[in-house]
Order: sequence, then C-alpha cells, then structure tokens
Amino acid sequence: MTRPGPLFPDPSDPRLTRPVSGRDHTGAETELRVVTERPLTIFLNGREIVTAMTVGDYPEYLALGFLRNQGMLLDDDVVTGVDHDEELDTIVVRTGRETGYEEKLKKKTRTSGCAVGTVFGDMMEGLEGLRLPQAELRTSWLYALAAEINTMPSLYLAAGAIHGTVLCHRDRPLVYMEDVGRHNAVDKIAGWMFRHGERGEDRLLYTTGRLTSEMVIKTARMGIPALVSRSGFTAWGVGLAREVGLTLIGRLRGRRFLCLSGAERLIFDADLSAVGGDPAHARRKAAGDG
Repeated sequence: MTRPGPLFPDPSDPRLTRPVSGRDHTGAETELRVVTERPLTIFLNGREIVTAMTVGDYPEYLALGFLRNQGMLLDDDVVTGVDHDEELDTIVVRTGRETGYEEKLKKKTRTSGCAVGTVFGDMMEGLEGLRLPQAELRTSWLYALAAEINTMPSLYLAAGAIHGTVLCHRDRPLVYMEDVGRHNAVDKIAGWMFRHGERGEDRLLYTTGRLTSEMVIKTARMGIPALVSRSGFTAWGVGLAREVGLTLIGRLRGRRFLCLSGAERLIFDADLSAVGGDPAHARRKAAGDG
C-alpha cells in the first residue's frame, strides 16, 4: 500500500466557514468568518449509530474513526463501501461481516467534551491488559512540533472556535485535523490511519484540547504511545495513561511542560536557551481567542 502524503488544514475551503456581520465593542460594524457546524448521521451496515455535529470536512475519516474508536470496526474488518450523502447529511459504512451492537447502543456515556462526545458501551472495553509500546520521546521533538503546529495555516487562525489534533512522527507533523469538538478531530485521525493501514507504535498525538479520559482511551486504542497537549489534565485521564503506559504531557507552552505519565521515557535533549516563547499565545491572539 502506498503511504499517503501529509494532510494539513485548508482554511481557504469555503465550505468550512461563512461570513457573519455584527458590531464590535465600539459599536462599529464588522464582519468575520465563523466555522460551520452541521450534523452528520453515521450508519453501520444500515444501522443508525450516532449523529455528530461536525465542521463538515473528511466525513469518511470521521465515520471510520468514530466506529473504530468505539470498537465497532475491528482490525480485521474489511470495509466494502463508504457512501456519503451531502444533501441528507448521512454517511453509511459497510463491512463484509454482519454487526450487532444493540447492547452498545443502549448504553451511552456522555463525555466532558465541549461539543459533547458520546461513548457507547463500556469505556474500558479493549483496554484490559493493554500496554503501549515504550517508545522514547525527545524534548527537542516537542518544542519543534509546538513551534510548527502553532504557526501553520489552520481554521483556528482563520476563524477560531475549533480544536485541532495532529498525528506526528518524531518532530514532523503528518496529519492535522480540526473540528468543533476535539473528539471529532481525533476520530478523523483514527479514520485516516484505519483507511490507510497506518500503525501508531512510533507516532505521537498532539491535541489542542484537554487530556481527558476519553482522549487517553482513544489514543490508546489507536496504539499511539504518546499524547501531548498545550492544555491541562483530568485525574482519570492521568490514571488511565499510567495503566496503559501512555506518555502524557500537558501544558506545553513556551519552554514549559508537565509530564504526568511516562516521564522515564523522556530524553531531555533540547537546548532551552534556543527555545522561543509561547507561540500559542500569538496564535490565540491572531485568532481572536486570547
């Protein structure tokens, strides 16, 4: 299988933002672009699974990643078709085997995401006994990634009000997905990996959102051994990370970060005198979010 090239945001895509008129704090008329938000109902083999609110790009990756992260698509499943109807806001994923998830659909856990993620069934299913690859992580990679990710073109810089998740290899971003909820953004990454047969053992996941239990669970399910954010932690997220051997780094801003799981795998090789300030501050200011 040919490895796909890097995939980054396209803030110029007219489908993802629209102009809105208003007035600013001085009373002057103003116009700005805001991100779109639309429903996408995901079906699996004719069965309605969930309706997600999404910015609308990469619906195939979102559907595949959501189903994969909920344990509804397995490693050996063969996807025979993915049909997206943009007018009806639906997407149907078909597999070569029959599926039966009635019990999962009866059990729903509403998660803490700002766009309200939904997890079906037992959140811990598939994590029992899981230990992630004990991959090393260099601090020089962290600082290089933060500097590049926080300054590359994105919907966040164009319109704000959106989360980003980036799949990386060492100090190189590979796939950068954005959405109105961080859960959707990471599901798109999972869908990209599933569609292209990509494995996660030598990868790192960078997110702009909080390091919650669901983010840790999804990262672990994807087989990725490190999760990094400029935001903070939840206690359950930290506990789960320690159980599965996930390196968990938060509050990465400027020269500072905190590692609350997997610190023994960190290699402190960065020259801190050469590391700049907090690029995310300029990024938030440019987007009008800080």
